[in-house]
Amino acid sequence: MALTADITALAFQYGRYGYRRITAMLLQAGRVVNVKRGERIWRCEGLKVPSKQPRRGRLGMNDSFCIRLQPEYPNPVWSYDFVEDRTHNGGKIRMLNVIDEFTLEFIAIRVERKLKAVDVIDVLSALFILRGIPGHIRSDNVLCREILAA
Repeated sequence: MALTADITALAFQYGRYGYRRITAMLLQAGRVVNVKRGERIWRCEGLKVPSKQPRRGRLGMNDSFCIRLQPEYPNPVWSYDFVEDRTHNGGKIRMLNVIDEFTLEFIAIRVERKLKAVDVIDVLSALFILRGIPGHIRSDNVLCREILAA
């Protein structure tokens, strides 16, 4: 009984230690305990080492940090991204999707075998003429930001 109490007390004190390390600590303290007995008591008491939680990424203040603008009315913020798929015979097709972030409306979808920077500029310039120039355009691709600067 005393051994069980010692193992549970050490398990609660050192939450990340398993039965092997707890048994080693008891041996260092001068208690005579077998590792198999320590494991048996560990299981009978229902003790477990909690699984590690995934590390969270840093929130802001790095090189690419920016405050994300939330649109309050239609047309101030557009997002665009490329989607790639395969046809039934294995050919590759790419789609350029432009979305209004407030209404979640697909403003433009362009499907081609190859999409180049000129194609992106053509789609965006046609949208600027039809719907006006938005306040912000978002893209997750660094190369796409360079296209807009050109």
